Amino acid sequence: MASNPFGLSGLNEEQVLRSRRDHGSNRTTWHVRNPVWESIRGIVTEPMFLLLLSAAAIYFILRETPEAIFMTVAILIVSAISFFQDHRSRVAMQALQQLTAPRAKVIRNGEVREIDAEDIVIGDLIVAEEGHLVPADGRIIQSADFSLNESMLTGESFSVFRTAGDESPFAWQGTQVVSGQAVLEAVAIGNDTKLGRISGSLLRIEDEKTPLQVQIDRFVKRMAALGMIVFALVWLINYLQSAGDPQRLANSLLKGLTLAMSILPEEIPVAFSTFMALGAFRLMKIGIIAKNTRTVETLGAATVICVDKTGTITENRMSLDRVLIGGDEEITGRDAFGKKGGFQELIRTAMFASESLPFDPMEKEIHEVYAGHTPKDERLSFRMIHEYPLEGKPPMMTHVFSSDDGERIIAAKGAPEALLSCCELSDTYRSTVLNMADALAQEGFRIIAVGKGKEALLQTTGNAYPKNQREIPMDFLGLLAFFDPPKKGIRDVFQAFTAAGIHLKVITGDSPQTTRAIARQAGFPGDGAGVNGDRLLEMDDHTLEEHVSTHGLFTRMFPEAKLRIIEALKSRGEIVAMTGDGVNDAPALKAAHIGIAMGQRGSELAKSTASLIITDDDLGRMVDAVAMGRRIYSNLKKAIQYIISIHIPIILTVFLPLVLGWAYPNIFSPVHVIFLELIMGPTCSIIYENEPLERLSMQMPPRKMTDSFLSWRELSVSLWQGLAITAGTLVTYQIAVKQGFDEAQTRTLVFLCLVTSNIFLTLVNRSFLLSMIETLRYRNKLMRGILALTIAMMVMLISIPAFSDFFGFGWSGWLMAGISMTIGMAGVVWFEGYKWMKRRQANASLR
Repeated sequence: MASNPFGLSGLNEEQVLRSRRDHGSNRTTWHVRNPVWESIRGIVTEPMFLLLLSAAAIYFILRETPEAIFMTVAILIVSAISFFQDHRSRVAMQALQQLTAPRAKVIRNGEVREIDAEDIVIGDLIVAEEGHLVPADGRIIQSADFSLNESMLTGESFSVFRTAGDESPFAWQGTQVVSGQAVLEAVAIGNDTKLGRISGSLLRIEDEKTPLQVQIDRFVKRMAALGMIVFALVWLINYLQSAGDPQRLANSLLKGLTLAMSILPEEIPVAFSTFMALGAFRLMKIGIIAKNTRTVETLGAATVICVDKTGTITENRMSLDRVLIGGDEEITGRDAFGKKGGFQELIRTAMFASESLPFDPMEKEIHEVYAGHTPKDERLSFRMIHEYPLEGKPPMMTHVFSSDDGERIIAAKGAPEALLSCCELSDTYRSTVLNMADALAQEGFRIIAVGKGKEALLQTTGNAYPKNQREIPMDFLGLLAFFDPPKKGIRDVFQAFTAAGIHLKVITGDSPQTTRAIARQAGFPGDGAGVNGDRLLEMDDHTLEEHVSTHGLFTRMFPEAKLRIIEALKSRGEIVAMTGDGVNDAPALKAAHIGIAMGQRGSELAKSTASLIITDDDLGRMVDAVAMGRRIYSNLKKAIQYIISIHIPIILTVFLPLVLGWAYPNIFSPVHVIFLELIMGPTCSIIYENEPLERLSMQMPPRKMTDSFLSWRELSVSLWQGLAITAGTLVTYQIAVKQGFDEAQTRTLVFLCLVTSNIFLTLVNRSFLLSMIETLRYRNKLMRGILALTIAMMVMLISIPAFSDFFGFGWSGWLMAGISMTIGMAGVVWFEGYKWMKRRQANASLR
């Protein structure tokens, strides 16, 4: 709870409960689709579900009841797996949405409280402050220089001032508070707000798919089209070859369905959605809230991270450490503040020049120092009657206060250059002050100058004030020097980004001297040469692009300059991440590929604009986030390459014996294919999703977003792996036939060879560079569990008569089983030689 300077009581607890009972809460509750029904609808319309259903129906028609029951059970299992994966992804995203729920300040029982915005009720008194979003439609009760950006509703980007005396004294939900503050009485909440009514129509708008989703969808659709063509071909061949079969139509359809099921890679879209949703959930567990899965996809590709100085590189403590009293020519340390004449007036004026409810750490420190040194706290005795918000290049701000007995104060603070330009000082003393400010800045201090409006202005202006605060003649009162030390460990963070091939840029509104000093102390990996905001705006686009690529420090920045830097970096093909916490950071956060807001000190506007929120404001979390992004992307590629590699031998082992007229043309039926699908689904979506980050991943440069998800080289590797496994199954087939084994024995050996290849493919593809022996040391309990379950199931199918009869298996002895498994292993393990050559080439290039 915070102090209440507004003199308003607000609702009490009983009134809140009554209002909530009568009018509901501030929650948008338009009818949305039932997620469970949507999940079920998606499952029953999947091509694999329809194929399984068709196969089960045909088995029933053929009166092959055991096979029909098995296919029905398989439908339930596959559907349950899909439903579980969808539910797990949905739960993860719901947890993220709860964490990103907006907060709001209200006055209740005479106290200012922070609550969830959803808990606002009709009649609540809402405190709307600079940097926040208005949480409900409200009537303005009182305001101080209160301006809003209503572009969300009107499309107009300029700010509008609102007061209680306006013809329409309202602030609407979702609008942004640009300056000042106001107290609003909530008059509409939830669905009844202007924004709520618009939200109902937004539910019909579908999200645009990411480039990666488009690539994956295109690949799956092409495979589905190929499956339809091959299905028709196989059905026709079987139909023509079985002229004497009374049920040749059903039997030939069944064989065509077998091949169609083997071609369709339905695991790929499931794997993608699972990896992205669970990736966002894993980020949440390390203190980073990803507001959408697009960000998870982009994280590993970040090439530039633009960071603020205050609170990101530094601790954001803002301790007032030194002062210069106006007229003096020496700096006073903290231990002598109370003993120095003029300090009381200096800190009192600085306090009135700050926000009444301070949000900025520097202003909080000013309030605390004032409270600790003033004999009488005057904050509740004055009310603000006019405000000039922080603006200008360099910036300053001015507040006008009035007491009940008519005393007025014009208090100003800002950059020394800005405030001194409003003061009548000798050139010599002005130069002295600026030199002392420069000296302090070079030690890493953040400097602000403090001044007050001249007495003559207070007596003559009445309530008419200049349009521009720089037109107000000021008396210079002194300088305040705040020290905000670099965070512990920030040097290691910078080194980690550099090692990962990510360039760092510091973009701050602070002075060049202070920024260089802090950057030097923090171990910033740059040359220290900075670019000033005014100079940056004068550059043409080509010159700016050159500067953003060669410079690391950007000082005295304002919103337009920050935005130009982000756009210039993007135009150079960089994937840009940007950290920010204030209102003026919002445009750049929105423009960046990855906008990062600080959870503790970030404004509501910054957090609503950003795509990532760091809950504890620790930039080191971004190292973990980039690593997580690279891990997710790498593991997804492994999963999809595994799917491609294992589907090829299934397709060819079903197809080639048929078209080549081999002894046993229908070596696999739908029950065999669905068993393999039940193995492959958990392998790609569960095992690979849990794989750890590879050892060298954070020493590699970022991937290029323009690259295809799977390059032709990567795709060719999967093709060669699949063809090698196919060669193994077909060699096993021919050996069995030449040994005189019947169809059941041959089927068993081929199936055993294929399952063995699947097990070793899972192990080999855990890394496309490191050896299988090294990756066996990875911690992945699910890997061991699923592989052990696969082996156990295979043993049961062969050794238990009921299962072997059902699957049409026949035992041919341990020798042939050993030969079959050896061939299956050899069809995969050869790839270790390929990886060994890649490691030699990598080591040679490093040398």
